[in-house]
Amino acid sequence: MSVERLLKEQFTENRAIVDELLADGSLPDVEYIIEHHMSCRSFDRLEKAAVEAFKLGYDVSDAEEFELEDGSTIFCFDAVAHHELDVELLDKATEQLVQLAVKLKVDYDGWGTYFMDENGPQEEPPVLH
Repeated sequence: MSVERLLKEQFTENRAIVDELLADGSLPDVEYIIEHHMSCRSFDRLEKAAVEAFKLGYDVSDAEEFELEDGSTIFCFDAVAHHELDVELLDKATEQLVQLAVKLKVDYDGWGTYFMDENGPQEEPPVLH
């Protein structure tokens, strides 16, 4: 899939996620924890991506290792940002991280966040793309 097509699909998904969260009652004007997911079968490439994401200003989670159904291994980390559910900010971050992923041959796996109401973030798994 081309980078342009991937970005177009992700931008559409960004709007859908934001619309769904707000329609469900999540607060629009609070700071969210946005977790952009990156993965790769090569730990070395993933580590380089984590360093570059950090240089771009993201908080970077520790890499985790997962075994897939076929027995192969994949490594993952989150590039974390803190901001409102602003589609322009999400699109900018998505574009930065997709370009980084393409450059370093890792996968950008979308983003997730937590539902936020007057009680703060909900203690359930993030809403994922």
